[in-house]
Amino acid sequence: MKHTDDASRTAAALLEKRLRLLLDVKTAETGEEPSFSEIAAFLKERGTNLSRSRWTYMINGHRKVDDPGIFEGLAEFFDVEIAFLTGESDVSAPEKVNAQLDLVRAMRAAKVKSYATRTLGDLSPETLEAITMFLDQEMTQ
Repeated sequence: MKHTDDASRTAAALLEKRLRLLLDVKTAETGEEPSFSEIAAFLKERGTNLSRSRWTYMINGHRKVDDPGIFEGLAEFFDVEIAFLTGESDVSAPEKVNAQLDLVRAMRAAKVKSYATRTLGDLSPETLEAITMFLDQEMTQ
């Protein structure tokens, strides 16, 4: 039973990671993160019901999901293979996802820099440079 629990936790964590990545990519493409309502409506048009509670535990990695209809709809919504979401194969991130990652990281870094500048008031050029170097290092990891 322990092995099954570990496998379920691993599957849930993998789905969480991949969904968050896809949400980031969609945000980079459209300028705003897709809402639960938007995703649920997309799935409903395809005959699949996605409850808010199920979505919440999917994107937080709380429970393994084994619903082919949900995976099929999400794969279509995010324009990826179902196997990428389910982790059933050794499918790596699609090229379009990889291509958007640098943009996502740059957007996050810019948001942090902007926040730091607003919150900390007047920053010296040295301090701003130190923040920028730190964020650039984080982006490359």
